[in-house]
Amino acid sequence: MNRNPTEKKTDTENTCSSTTADAASTAVAVNAKTNRCRDVPHGPLWILRDSWTEALRHLRILPRTVDLMIFAIFQPVMFVVLFVYVFGNSITVPEFDYKQYLLPGIFAQTIVFGSSFTGAGIAQDMAQGLVQRLRSLPMSQSAVLIGRTISDLIRNSVTFVVMLLVGFAVGFRFNGSIGDTLVACGLLLGFGYAFSWIQALIGLSVSSVETVQSAGFMWMFPVTFVSSAFVDTQTLAGPLHWFADINPFTIVTNAGRALFNGQSPGNDLWFSLIWAVAIILVFCFLSVYRFSRFNR
Repeated sequence: MNRNPTEKKTDTENTCSSTTADAASTAVAVNAKTNRCRDVPHGPLWILRDSWTEALRHLRILPRTVDLMIFAIFQPVMFVVLFVYVFGNSITVPEFDYKQYLLPGIFAQTIVFGSSFTGAGIAQDMAQGLVQRLRSLPMSQSAVLIGRTISDLIRNSVTFVVMLLVGFAVGFRFNGSIGDTLVACGLLLGFGYAFSWIQALIGLSVSSVETVQSAGFMWMFPVTFVSSAFVDTQTLAGPLHWFADINPFTIVTNAGRALFNGQSPGNDLWFSLIWAVAIILVFCFLSVYRFSRFNR
């Protein structure tokens, strides 16, 4: 059946109109996406703003996880009681009363152990799909990790203050100046923040929260116990003595102990800062790279 020229013309016009409309819709979508990309801010201030927003999100959860904070504090308190009242009379260290020697090591260990919350929290966010949602938002990708580490630094600070009170209760005293004490506290917290980035990489690299907890503590126990935190490294034999002396945890513990007791930390202070900065730079880069490649 032949169609008249008018019907053919109408069909052609409809097809052209449909094609033009599709092209226009595609152009509008592309322009909208381009505009959204252009509207996303850039620069350090943008990263800091998003990081603080992310940190606040984690901090708002703290009042609902009081039991977690209690158990995080209970472990170092147990170590204090165990080493001061059970082993204290059996352990001697040169130039120090054992309480003055032990407590700075316990403080450093508490902060390092507290960094494990970073890895566990990131792994939990990944398991719940929160990381995927955050990556779809117009925000700095690195802010997700920076915000997490900042919130855990604040959490660690609260735990540290409680441990200072526990130390005073068992007889520990600050023999250094106020300035030395503040530098020691800042040094320990900064070192704990550096270890949070190690835990962040672990949290991004494993498949579950349970695995993070195992992998995170697997290396922290030898690092903290094969050190000068509890005994003088001179009493350790062979390879343990060598490892303890080069262990960065020993270096930062010695620096904090010297400052708390009013002694000169010597080069340990500068080596501690170098270790902390180096760990942050290396593992921050690796963590952000790993995060950017997540699910690609």
